[in-house]
Amino acid sequence: MPNRLAHETSPYLLQHADNPVDWWPWSAEAFEEARRRNVPVLLSVGYSSCHWCHVMAHESFEDDAVAALVNEHFVAVKVDREERPDIDAVYMEAVQAATGQGGWPMTVFLTPDAAPFYFGTYFPPEPRHGMPSFPEVLVGVKDAWADRRDEVGEVADRIVKDLAGRSLAYGGDGVPGEEELAQALLGLTREYDATHGGFGGAPKFPPSMALEFLLRHHARTGAEGALQMAADTCEAMARGGIYDQLGGGFARYAVDRAWVVPHFEKMLYDNALLCRVYAHLWKATGSDLARRVALETADFLVRELRTPEGGFASALDADSDDGTGKHVEGAYYAWTPAQLAEVLGAEDAALAAAHYGVTEAGTFEHGSSVLQLPRDAGVADAGRIAPIAARLLAAREERERPGRDDKVVAAWNGLAIAALAETGALFDRPDLVERATEAADLLVRVHMDETARLTRTSKDGRAGANAGVLEDYADVAEGFLALAAVTGEGTWLEFAGFLLDLVLDRFTAEGGALYDTAHDAETLIRRPQDPTDNAAPSGWTAAAGALLSYAAQTGSEAHRAAAEGALGVVKALGPRAPRFIGWGLAVSEALLDGPREIAVVGAPGDETFRELRRTALLATAPGAVLAFGAPDSEEFPLLRDRPLVAGGSAAYVCRHFTCDAPVTDPDALRRKL
Repeated sequence: MPNRLAHETSPYLLQHADNPVDWWPWSAEAFEEARRRNVPVLLSVGYSSCHWCHVMAHESFEDDAVAALVNEHFVAVKVDREERPDIDAVYMEAVQAATGQGGWPMTVFLTPDAAPFYFGTYFPPEPRHGMPSFPEVLVGVKDAWADRRDEVGEVADRIVKDLAGRSLAYGGDGVPGEEELAQALLGLTREYDATHGGFGGAPKFPPSMALEFLLRHHARTGAEGALQMAADTCEAMARGGIYDQLGGGFARYAVDRAWVVPHFEKMLYDNALLCRVYAHLWKATGSDLARRVALETADFLVRELRTPEGGFASALDADSDDGTGKHVEGAYYAWTPAQLAEVLGAEDAALAAAHYGVTEAGTFEHGSSVLQLPRDAGVADAGRIAPIAARLLAAREERERPGRDDKVVAAWNGLAIAALAETGALFDRPDLVERATEAADLLVRVHMDETARLTRTSKDGRAGANAGVLEDYADVAEGFLALAAVTGEGTWLEFAGFLLDLVLDRFTAEGGALYDTAHDAETLIRRPQDPTDNAAPSGWTAAAGALLSYAAQTGSEAHRAAAEGALGVVKALGPRAPRFIGWGLAVSEALLDGPREIAVVGAPGDETFRELRRTALLATAPGAVLAFGAPDSEEFPLLRDRPLVAGGSAAYVCRHFTCDAPVTDPDALRRKL
């Protein structure tokens, strides 16, 4: 019989609806039940494309004996971290403080007052690798609750007090300047992997936000080393197995330093951020590889993640059926020489194996290889490779596809809207701009209420129950601002303003700091507040970026002051931990550059107007904002009091509250940007 998760919208929770564990969704009722029964709460947090979440579910939560133990002695609560990042953040902070590490699945035992007292991540079904078994953990916690309740209460109180004392004072100490950004660049250079690109060792994550900082730093200062690190990392990732050489799109991370073997799940946020980075790399260098990867990643987003309602799904699983009924990580993507020969015949299979680095020994598991483009493979005949790739892709389509998490997360859709809008505009792909517009329409229709408050998720066109957090407001505003700049439709600027006004009203703290949840959000054991950029920009730094762009578009002093206040955290963290505040550093580059405000006026059919607009779109100036339209148009504040010059189209460029004389020549505009 299905448990209480059967009526949820989260695909992750629905995966557990038929477990013998009597799961509850996170709710006041669950904690009331724990009080009534006088038992602790087992909190299990994960997400639908998490490999080890699936493993623990299969080993323990689908096991009748384990379920009986859980049901008798605990109230079991299941949370999708993508739906409730606030809950995840609060308890992950506790897990990391207590154990020195975190991850998913996250397993936390709580008092009926939601105070944590025992932590872990994945627990195996029997003891292994120095880890206790999950049944042993359950029995140990049950006994401690029964026999040492005072001790449990003291531990829980101490943890809650410790978390409450961790509030951040960063913000308002002045904005980062040349010195801090130069120190951040030096810090990244020290951690740079000169052999394989990227930063640090294995596992290696695509550093999309640090790359954005490097590109902007080069654009502002001319630092060649910054551009080289960005370009070489982008090439290494695009050649590696972390990039899907047949279908486009990036996996979550590589398990090795050389980007060869990925953890195969594909996340919307990674691909949106990387699509934008490669488009910006193309602007900086004209690289054919950057153009190809930006477009292939955009096409992957539309083909694989777009939902029938026009939004974008959260993720594709790492696992799929390997053809024997067993779910195996990477089964959809990996190839053996024999499989190549079966599809291509001996001669073409030999060429494909050399081109994609498929070996008899294999680069992955069980003699299979992840397709990559090894540097030492030599130059292949593109005319022969293209049809081979098409045949392999067609054959792969016959395999069982990885599962898809169909929920639409507002923040990540905001990132996708920005990426598709910019990529479509840069590469003359109006269809991509249309897909971005459709996703934005969905967010307005389904996720935004009449007061512009956002719902975090939707599924099948139906809004979920959870309130948007700071990253939702910030990233959706970022997407709307990008859409406004490439479509010339001021409505999107207006919607961005509604969202950012709510950021000012409901998410701000003293001195420019920001909270992840609104002032009137559900009260947890602590109000989450994390400025660090991890897999995606933090709500804090994303808000700083959107506030700064909006201020540049509108002249709003309140929004600029809020952006500057929020960037105090980058002044503090940028020189010390640049890898973990990459988006904050990128926004700081925009602030130092102005950012530049570009207004292009003219008639839509005029060739000079078209060329000036194109030149403005190609600007590499960090965070530059663009408005275009008829002179004195009401669509954008930047167009007011901007007349034609000698009856013809013109471009106006302002920065640091000063404006240059208007220009009518695209080459003159290019030199300004």
